[in-house]
Amino acid sequence: MYNRGMSNVETVESIEQVALRLQPEARAKLAHSLLESLGEFSREQLEALWLDEAERRDEEMKSGKVRGIPGEEVFSEIESKYSK
Repeated sequence: MYNRGMSNVETVESIEQVALRLQPEARAKLAHSLLESLGEFSREQLEALWLDEAERRDEEMKSGKVRGIPGEEVFSEIESKYSK
């Protein structure tokens, strides 16, 4: 899957797209493993990483690369999915 011509961002985005197609339980397990692997970073380093991610996502929203989903829609979907 690794392509030497791809930047780290492109690689991360392609992995993210694949991961988002996983079942919720598998995504949760993957998220847990990834967060656990960050134990080597200081609190300040983690905060900087989260800030970088937030800024990247904000730029994607502003540029129109991604579309936001209203919170009401998200919570309604979650409620209908898990209230069975």
